[in-house]
Amino acid sequence: MEFRLLGPLEVRDHGRVLELGGQKRRALLALLLLHANEVVSSDRLIEELWGEEPPQAAATALHGHVSRLRKLLGGDGSSEQLLVTRPPGYMLHLEPEQLDLHRFERLRSEARAARSKGDLAGASTALQAALSLWRGPPLGDLAYERFAQTEVNRLEELRLATIEERIEVDLALGRHGDLISELELLVSEHPFREGFRGQLMLALYRSGRQAEALRVYQQARAALVEELGIEPGQPLRELQQAILRQDESLDAPRQLVPPAGDGRKQEAAPPAQPPPPEATRRRLALPLAVACAVGGAVALGLLLPRVFEASKAHAAYRSGTVLVDLKTRKQIGFVPP
Repeated sequence: MEFRLLGPLEVRDHGRVLELGGQKRRALLALLLLHANEVVSSDRLIEELWGEEPPQAAATALHGHVSRLRKLLGGDGSSEQLLVTRPPGYMLHLEPEQLDLHRFERLRSEARAARSKGDLAGASTALQAALSLWRGPPLGDLAYERFAQTEVNRLEELRLATIEERIEVDLALGRHGDLISELELLVSEHPFREGFRGQLMLALYRSGRQAEALRVYQQARAALVEELGIEPGQPLRELQQAILRQDESLDAPRQLVPPAGDGRKQEAAPPAQPPPPEATRRRLALPLAVACAVGGAVALGLLLPRVFEASKAHAAYRSGTVLVDLKTRKQIGFVPP
């Protein structure tokens, strides 16, 4: 059975989406999922579901919702049931891979471990897999529940921080050109998030668009000053100054590839570019001329002895004599009449 919080609340059993029932029952399940493998007291559940002044029948209603959820989730009173009673309340017992939020956190941890080992490509892949688990705003169908408001903000911040982390890794991999469109959209959606502004500035600068990178800073400053009355933070200000002086530390990283030999990383040679046609003709002209000259010299060297021998033949033999090579038995000359 699979539980999903990173979007509208959803429970799947062997690929089939389960019908959870009304809003209170869905909210109860979401609360238990947010505290999976922890005991949540009945008093806290009642307060979160009905507020500070719950109805007198709240405890009875809670017990009824728990019973229906337990039946829905396959609980039959055995030790294998997921929703169990644990004084002073209830606990939802889950394996780590049953909840999308747990899988998300595991993938983030894997990405950081890969990054610490220098495996940037592996870190990027893990972060992309983590973000692919999101199906929309967290708890999208429960956003107005009292307990959900804080959790929704926390989870959304976690998602945005993960996006920033993934983009940072991709920038380190030299993928700045592919990130510009995504970052422009993120900046428009989160105009006061300076992290995205800085990443967009860096991606533009590395793509040879220095003026546009500086314009992004001016737009960020205008938005922050006009809307919030504050200046951009120090990291963004320092990035602007570094772009103005074209600091070498902003240059795109050189890609490293392992050679065939000792395994140490080397800088990858840039791909060879084909020479222009005119350069090709000039480059081939000299070798061709040399080849022609050499070939001509060789031919002349082979020809002159034959001419010389023929001239001697005219003097030594009578007119009409055929000259034959004794080794090859081929005619090599003829003394004309």
